[in-house]
Amino acid sequence: MSDLFQAPTAAQSAGLTSAIPLAARMRPRTMAEYGGQGHILGQGKLLRRAIEADRFSSLIFYGPPGVGKTTLAQIIGHETKSRFVQLSGVESSVADIRAAAEAASQLQRLHGQTTILFVDEIHRFNKAQQDVLLPHIERGTVRFIGATTHNPFFYVNAPLVSRSQIFTLEPLTQADLESLIDRAISDEERGLGKASISITPEARAHLATIADGDARKCLTALELAALSTTPNDAGTIVIDLAVAEESAQRKAIVYDGDGDAHYDTISAFIKSMRASDPDAALYWLAKMLYAGEDIRFIARRIVIAASEDVGMADSNALRVAIAAQQAVEFIGMPEARIPLAHATVYIATAPKSNRAYLAIDAALDDVKNGRTLPVPKALRSKFKGSKQLGHGEGYVYPHDTEGGFVPQRYLPAGEGRVYYEPTSNGLEARIKERLDHWRQQWEAAESKGSGKA
Repeated sequence: MSDLFQAPTAAQSAGLTSAIPLAARMRPRTMAEYGGQGHILGQGKLLRRAIEADRFSSLIFYGPPGVGKTTLAQIIGHETKSRFVQLSGVESSVADIRAAAEAASQLQRLHGQTTILFVDEIHRFNKAQQDVLLPHIERGTVRFIGATTHNPFFYVNAPLVSRSQIFTLEPLTQADLESLIDRAISDEERGLGKASISITPEARAHLATIADGDARKCLTALELAALSTTPNDAGTIVIDLAVAEESAQRKAIVYDGDGDAHYDTISAFIKSMRASDPDAALYWLAKMLYAGEDIRFIARRIVIAASEDVGMADSNALRVAIAAQQAVEFIGMPEARIPLAHATVYIATAPKSNRAYLAIDAALDDVKNGRTLPVPKALRSKFKGSKQLGHGEGYVYPHDTEGGFVPQRYLPAGEGRVYYEPTSNGLEARIKERLDHWRQQWEAAESKGSGKA
């Protein structure tokens, strides 16, 4: 049972407790308070000019959580003196959309009032829900603003995308977040300014770093640090590095298993291996492992890279990749990180050639789009009576010749084409020497009119 006469806690005495989280209290209310996103909101930028002139129709804000998408939409409503209606892509229905549009239509007709209809997580709306918005946008009943953490070109209907200007919001910088921390500590109205709080530079930097560009994470960790720290004898709450580390706990990085972060990170991982940068490849591998990416998926991409990007320049890369894939299945995490790192570094540091990959694609393109070539009679299988059909006639068994090579063609006469063109990288240089020598013999044999299949 609670004691009505119980002494207030240190946090209560300092005036830190509130039913509203610090991140919500510190939400910017005006463009002047809004931090970050200078690439779209800086002086003279398109979005800034459109807001100031009140000249925009439909907008979609795309970016990771905690970078100010909802806040920016609310500020636009305030700056343009519009009625602001917010719906949720998770909770709202078609009926909610129609009700909001009908109310907006009446207010526009009776009072000339403009309504901004903001849909948070617009990617959560299905096609039917998104289609319901279109006629209201086209008639100007509402000015639509959508927010999404997923690439709108993939997750939002094309008709809605085509009617909207899309702006990408970037994660907040270290400087943006450190400035936000200082403002929250000094703000007496909405922040923690009623208390005496001191934060060390190391603690400030740690909270800003661990937040990963997310203002909400940053302020949540700061609030926890302030609430859980006992004031010193002078009545000051000192947030040092140890307090900051304890408040942030394990870093939760932005990573959706089936969305942009998933595809973008694996793309960066593959391209880093291809570009022979083991350090970058290891970083992207670590990010995926930390976020809980499927290790089998990572292993599959390493196997593909071994053939696509290293190829014949070092065929051992494929063996290493397959061995890593089998090890991943055998041992699982956390130890699976070791063979995955082994294979990643091997492929990143191996000589590169994509010529086998290009060769099979070129051959497939010919099969798909060209004339289907018949198998030369010399190469056809033998069976009882096949001799009468000419099967095998003229074929020379290579192992019966000196060097195990005979300059005979294995495509119909006049149909030969070079698909595989080796590089001079790594072990492929030796393959190139042999193949150049063999192709010279084939050409010489053809020029004499002999050895044709």
